[in-house]
Amino acid sequence: MNIGDAGLALIKEFEKCRLRAYLPTPDDKLTVGWGHTGNDVTADTVWTQEEADAHFLEDIAWVEKCVNGAITLPLTQNEFDACCSLCFNIGCGAFKGSTLAKKLNTSDLVGAEAEFKRWNRQAGKELAGLTRRRAQEAVLFETA
Repeated sequence: MNIGDAGLALIKEFEKCRLRAYLPTPDDKLTVGWGHTGNDVTADTVWTQEEADAHFLEDIAWVEKCVNGAITLPLTQNEFDACCSLCFNIGCGAFKGSTLAKKLNTSDLVGAEAEFKRWNRQAGKELAGLTRRRAQEAVLFETA
């Protein structure tokens, strides 16, 4: 599957696009563009809008590959999009190992939906922005 417009909009709503590297929270990784992190991001990184958009497409490609590889159950577009938003934010390894993925793969859709809210912490601290994001992902997940 490929992420749809609702999933892309949800990710962009929470990531925002910043063309200069920044630290979203004190315990976070340096980030640039549409939530891009990685070894290529340093404190001096500055991108054009075109670079940010190109990297976003590359990041979406690994997210789609990860979710497609982790989930064996057929998903609706909204379920897939919600999973992609979560995966984009927490990373592929965390998504693959999550209870949410395990519940999806056993057809426990209700249990999987309830798992979104568990991913609202960073370094053990609840973050309001993550709580809002997870709530919106859960709503998208359960929307037919």
